[in-house]
Amino acid sequence: MGQIEDLRMFALVVENRSISKAALRLNIAKSAVSRRLTLLEERFGARLVDRAPGVWAVTPVGRELYQRAVRLVGDMDEINSDFVEISGTIAGPLSVSVPQDFGIAFLNASLLAFKKNYPEIQLTVDFDDRAVDLTRENYDFAIRVTPKIEPGLVAQKIGSSAHYLCASPQYLAAQGHPETPDDLPQHRLLHFGNARRASWRFVDAGGTVHEVDFQPTLNSNNGGFLLKAAESGLGIAHLPDFIAAGGLANGRLLRVLPEVSVGAWGIFLVHAEDRRLNRRMRLFTDQMKQACTESLRVRGKATTLT
Repeated sequence: MGQIEDLRMFALVVENRSISKAALRLNIAKSAVSRRLTLLEERFGARLVDRAPGVWAVTPVGRELYQRAVRLVGDMDEINSDFVEISGTIAGPLSVSVPQDFGIAFLNASLLAFKKNYPEIQLTVDFDDRAVDLTRENYDFAIRVTPKIEPGLVAQKIGSSAHYLCASPQYLAAQGHPETPDDLPQHRLLHFGNARRASWRFVDAGGTVHEVDFQPTLNSNNGGFLLKAAESGLGIAHLPDFIAAGGLANGRLLRVLPEVSVGAWGIFLVHAEDRRLNRRMRLFTDQMKQACTESLRVRGKATTLT
């Protein structure tokens, strides 16, 4: 068994939290896996997994080795996938994190079509508004709807989404309409995130930039929940068009300060800097570009695409 296969074995041990389950996956004896794990620890001169009756814990050194082993083994699998397979079948794992509301509204059909076109790709789609760690959590891609991309990521902008300030007619009738952005801190503000103190940025008709600092009445990392909160009269929300459009169309929401520019957020397909694009990822990139171009236009949302 070579060093790459030793690392593959170790990754399976960590992922399954069990030597016996890893042995089953590899179709070899449990004693062989245990012996190879011991030899791996001797090679690196460090305990990788604390294992005793009732105890199972990956050590700090083991966690670091696991992260690097997964990338290395993945690279070798990608080489085999891209250059060795003679059948032409495109296969292997592909894990993607997608914002829940945006993904369900616009990407469902495209994701299902991708799976149908490439049935041998083991596609995992995580619908979650959480900003996953693309390096440590071993996702191939994430789709982000955001004003800026954090350092350490490679991003392709595949579209943009307008944002609006919105509130229910009932809330505005009871609390009044803000006349300028500076009036907003006197209102109940619903914020995407988890900050005790937050800031919104606006540009008025005269080109003046307003930075509004406030204490949110309600925080959430789910846009659909904030939509329901705004429609229920709980305050003023800062919502993307793909979430707010329905409420604005049927009158459950009204624009607040419509003459003020809230700014557009980019729609980005991102991956870790050290992640090389394999055939599966390149195909997925093309599919998502097409999905964002076609689906957003067809649905008639107020989203301007690049």
